[in-house]
Amino acid sequence: MWMIIVVALLTLLKYLEFGPFANLSWWWIVGLAFFAFLWFEFFERMLGLDKRKDHMHFEKMKKERVKRSFDKGKPRR
Repeated sequence: MWMIIVVALLTLLKYLEFGPFANLSWWWIVGLAFFAFLWFEFFERMLGLDKRKDHMHFEKMKKERVKRSFDKGKPRR
């Protein structure tokens, strides 16, 4: 996600010709955007990072559901 933010920020700074970014070549921005595309489309899947995030999310939901069900079953005093 941070790569997309950097690409957007660099694009904005280049477009507004802010400071040293005015002389920055558009090829650097396009290259970084292409690398971000490759990362999210291929490398992240190859390394299994996309599935790991999904599994962590579902494990968290499962733990919360179990906790809620046990909290409902407790008698109140």
